[in-house]
Amino acid sequence: MLLEINPFGPEPRKIRRAVDALEAGEVIGYPTDTVYGLGCDMFNKKALNRLYQIKGMDREQRLAFVCRDMTEIARYAVMHDRVFKVLRKYLPGPYCFILEATHDVPRAVQGHRKTVGVRIPNHPVALALVEGLGRPIVSSTAARHGELPHLDPRELDLEFQGLALVLDCGPGGTQPTTVVDLTGDRPEVIREGAGDPTPFRS
Repeated sequence: MLLEINPFGPEPRKIRRAVDALEAGEVIGYPTDTVYGLGCDMFNKKALNRLYQIKGMDREQRLAFVCRDMTEIARYAVMHDRVFKVLRKYLPGPYCFILEATHDVPRAVQGHRKTVGVRIPNHPVALALVEGLGRPIVSSTAARHGELPHLDPRELDLEFQGLALVLDCGPGGTQPTTVVDLTGDRPEVIREGAGDPTPFRS
């Protein structure tokens, strides 16, 4: 089901409706500053399983999550001084950073490497969702493996059967986040996307 929402000043009642769906263990489609994402409550195992099922993902494929601010990231990821300086400079923005997970992260999200992908999107709707839920939202690009992201929210509603709703902000972006691994001695660009990867090249 599509629910049109103002991308610059999202209506509280519509955010509440989406948050209610997340709290009920549902999966939703929502806009970010890069592409549309599919998201659910990070602490709801049934919702995580449902997200994997809806997207048709392999269980080994890791999921990132969206936080509202640096304080929230620090709860779920190890923040050394070097890491903090990088995140403070580039977030909010079109980057996903892989960091060491803390004990507060559910095992289903951190995987065997005990790392997590975290981001703070520069988008009012995404940030309002996380604020309303009060905890991170697991996020995955609204695209099948190896395919380009869907730009039209109406396509999400048709392609991914089982979504509770799709927050419609009009056409989305074409490039997902740039993914940078900060767990090693030097940053490593895992995927080039909307964010400039140049600062992280060794």
